[in-house]
Amino acid sequence: MAKSLAIFFLALFAISMLQTMVMAGQGRGGQQYDPRRYGPGSVKSFQCPSRCDNRCSNTQYRKPCLFFCQKCCRKCLCVPPGFYGNKGVCPCYNNWKTKEGGPKCP
Repeated sequence: MAKSLAIFFLALFAISMLQTMVMAGQGRGGQQYDPRRYGPGSVKSFQCPSRCDNRCSNTQYRKPCLFFCQKCCRKCLCVPPGFYGNKGVCPCYNNWKTKEGGPKCP
């Protein structure tokens, strides 16, 4: 019994180490995005509605998300990839704040 328990914990530790090594190999534990495809100036103003439609597709607050995303897209000419986060690829989008200091762009 004790031997099988020790083997179980050793296997659990090995899996944990493997996962850590895989995440470290990807850089910062996440997916890396091509700055030419998602960075500043990567979107033309006519592409904003479709990019924002994709970004806001997973939120329950769709109308305000689309409104602010398109406003930010027209100013910054970029929309971060994915439904949430990843704002680091678009500094203008990330750094535009409300009067209260919160993020303006979704």
